[in-house]
Amino acid sequence: MSKNSYKMCTRCVMDTEGTDIEFDENGVCMNVHAFLKDRSRLLKSDMEREAALEKIIARIKKDGEGHEYDCVVGVSGGVDSTYVIYQAKKLSLRPLAIHVDNGWNSELAVQNIENAIKTLNVDLYTHVIDWTEFRDLQVSFLKASVSDAELPSDHANRAVLMKVAAKKNIKYSLTGRNLATEGLLGNNWTYSTLDWKYINAIQKCFGSIKLKSYPHLSLFDILYNVAIRRISDISILNYLPYNQKDVLETLEKELGYRRYAEKHYESIYTRFFQSYILPKKFNIDKRKAHLSVLILTGQITRKEAIEALKKSQNDLSQMEEDKEFVQKKLGLDIEKLDSIMNLPIKKFSDYPNNSQFFKFYQHKRLIALVRFLKVFHVFPKEFASRSAGN
Repeated sequence: MSKNSYKMCTRCVMDTEGTDIEFDENGVCMNVHAFLKDRSRLLKSDMEREAALEKIIARIKKDGEGHEYDCVVGVSGGVDSTYVIYQAKKLSLRPLAIHVDNGWNSELAVQNIENAIKTLNVDLYTHVIDWTEFRDLQVSFLKASVSDAELPSDHANRAVLMKVAAKKNIKYSLTGRNLATEGLLGNNWTYSTLDWKYINAIQKCFGSIKLKSYPHLSLFDILYNVAIRRISDISILNYLPYNQKDVLETLEKELGYRRYAEKHYESIYTRFFQSYILPKKFNIDKRKAHLSVLILTGQITRKEAIEALKKSQNDLSQMEEDKEFVQKKLGLDIEKLDSIMNLPIKKFSDYPNNSQFFKFYQHKRLIALVRFLKVFHVFPKEFASRSAGN
């Protein structure tokens, strides 16, 4: 890209590097417009959010009567999931914390999880993914040359959460997904975390072993657990005041939480992938999305974000250490990793996937069907609301 064609949004710090992006006549990117639309739809007044949260908590408690737990919460050691489990206890819920160990936890992440669980007196269920399978799958995604090579972790997390919830007859999964710190993303950076067909297709194409124990969700699994078992994901942080600075200070004070250099750096692989592979191969700097959301929610200024982007994502010595560690752990020598880095960039659409289903999921005819079934209590309210776009 020539310097003359480079452009940065006049309202946030999203730009033309590494993403498909469009701007309006004022130089404001479409990502900003999409974010503001979502925020106006989901984040109502404080009074409305408090009332909605009160109803949600009452429903969770009622549906959890007679059971050991009334909700599950995935914990990674990151700020969002830690704050969810903290708020769950503060709201007098009975959460079961679930951690999916994919072999990449940093020591700090392990300590943050242990501190939170112990301080809050919460039960923890840990699922350890078979490392031989998972390593092969991660290498497959690197060979596939797509920018969403973290999907194997994201999909496994959602699969374990849903399956544990189903087994223990828990109807609610509280997630750390939120608009306040991650409500904006590059248009072509990643694909749906739910598409098992896509993940399996990449493994069949590039993998050396069959995935036998890797946690996954087929379309049938998703529809059955949502429509029949009535398991709902609830983005509880969207109903709470969520200022990143204040949240970090609260967690540090209450749980002995320790910060990471950047968002999602609780995972060594994520730290390496986001600070080395994404910017070097795909020209993607995820900090731009994270910082842009903070600008739009008034947590930092645009000037502060631009200054933050001038700094390296990771200390050079740390990056070299991570690179060596990741290579050894994945069984890749320097030449192999370099050859992977030089492969032509691909998109998810270059591989078999269920994107047509997910498009249909958002289609007005399906929305109408979901609303109809909602009347007969076939779909949980949270799922119906998401499908119906209200």
